[in-house]
Amino acid sequence: MPANALRVILIKPSKYGLDGTVERFRFGFMPNSTLAHIKSLTPRLLDGVLIHTVTFDEYVQTDLRYLSELRKQDNSDTLLALIGVQSHQFQRALDLAVFAREEGIEHCIVGGPHPMTCDTSSLHGRGISFSLAEAESVWITVLRDAIRGELAPHYGREQRWTPTLDSPVLEPLASRDLRRYAVPMMGIYPARGCPYTCNFCSVIKIAGRAVRGQPVETTIASLKAAKNAGVRMIMFTSDNFNKYSQAVDLLNEMIEEDIRLPFFVQCDAQIHKQPELVDLLARAGCFQMFTGVESFSRETLRAAQKYQNHPDSYAEIVRLCKSHGITTHFSNILGFPEDTESSIRAHLRILQLMNPDVASFYILTPIPGTQQYDEFMAQGLICESNLDRFDGTRVTWRHPHLSTQQLYESLSLCYKEFFHARDVAARFVSVARHFRDFRLFARLITVPGYSIQSRLAIRKNEHPMAGGILRVRLDSEKDYLGLRTRVLGAGRIPLPASLPLSAADQELNRTARLAAS
Repeated sequence: MPANALRVILIKPSKYGLDGTVERFRFGFMPNSTLAHIKSLTPRLLDGVLIHTVTFDEYVQTDLRYLSELRKQDNSDTLLALIGVQSHQFQRALDLAVFAREEGIEHCIVGGPHPMTCDTSSLHGRGISFSLAEAESVWITVLRDAIRGELAPHYGREQRWTPTLDSPVLEPLASRDLRRYAVPMMGIYPARGCPYTCNFCSVIKIAGRAVRGQPVETTIASLKAAKNAGVRMIMFTSDNFNKYSQAVDLLNEMIEEDIRLPFFVQCDAQIHKQPELVDLLARAGCFQMFTGVESFSRETLRAAQKYQNHPDSYAEIVRLCKSHGITTHFSNILGFPEDTESSIRAHLRILQLMNPDVASFYILTPIPGTQQYDEFMAQGLICESNLDRFDGTRVTWRHPHLSTQQLYESLSLCYKEFFHARDVAARFVSVARHFRDFRLFARLITVPGYSIQSRLAIRKNEHPMAGGILRVRLDSEKDYLGLRTRVLGAGRIPLPASLPLSAADQELNRTARLAAS
């Protein structure tokens, strides 16, 4: 590379599994949305400096050659950005940053949900910077500082979220990278934010309560680029698509432009009140709707401040979607404080009778940065000190009624019983027989395919949503632990305090509440 250039390395870090090895898979479930987003935000020329960007998703890197990128090369400066970092990926991200610094990389920054919502100040001044805000508001400044030769300790403390979204048209992954995933697909965020107050959810801490949408034209251009690049499925990863004010405009434009890319959406449980939107979703190409039902107990939901969910409406969501050829994916949380073994079994029986096409199950986890995390910390309930375990699959706090073993057995039971062999076969026949349109391929992959994957994963004592299939074990935490200890002064990063919102962020939330009322 020429001297007047900046090499930018974007890595979505994986996590350390229970055996200490980095979680990697032969085939990933879907490309990380943030990788494409940040790459598309990065100009090829900035202030007369050429920028060369490369991306790596650690979940699908099945050899270690990419680590050779994390070394000083030629005379050009290098910026390493660990992006989309959640709490259970934070220690891995730090290890990569420390490794790169030791190999001569000048500039390293960590961004994503964990540094946005958790206090990282104890790690400042050790050669690693942190982004405390959405990339749109800080990324160009970070690039300019890297070109100038010095990063600030942190970026975006004054405002976590931008009032409006001016996102880029996404540049899809190259075909050689798309082949690393079970299906060539791409994630797109048409909107961000959630108007609700669920105490266990990190979304309102990461994206705020104002639902902000990017221009419809941007999303349409990204969809066209994806189709031209060979992408076969789209994940609209916005958390409440049905609360996106421009959803109808976007869907109508997709129909008008004849996009014909099957897509997945996430909608809140109020979607049953919007049959016209469900019809439009189907006509635009929606093949599956994900809804966080979480519990069938109204009292449990109210205690978790998930007031918008009414269990007596869940069956209508299944019926409404099925009538339009949309499969349903219900997310369930096991281990709310009110849960018992018998209540979890009752939950499973109701779910089986309701018969959504797909279900996923998670153990209630006080995610660092959330209201629930703060409350559980104050009550002394959190019993796990390793951030790697805060991923929704492990027990991290003392439950009043259920032992750790009972929670794991309940998780296993729910997957085994919901995805019983006879039910998998029935779902395959149902999907194959009905609604044979351009969405059929996506339905087959995500209903029978996920059902089979769930049975196989739980048999191997793995969580079906771990990130991919065919686990590959290469490096492990012990390969980096000594370096982490020497540079960061800790073999294990302590559990953090939550990062409070700035005055500007509080005002944006206040405005959102007023608009919702």
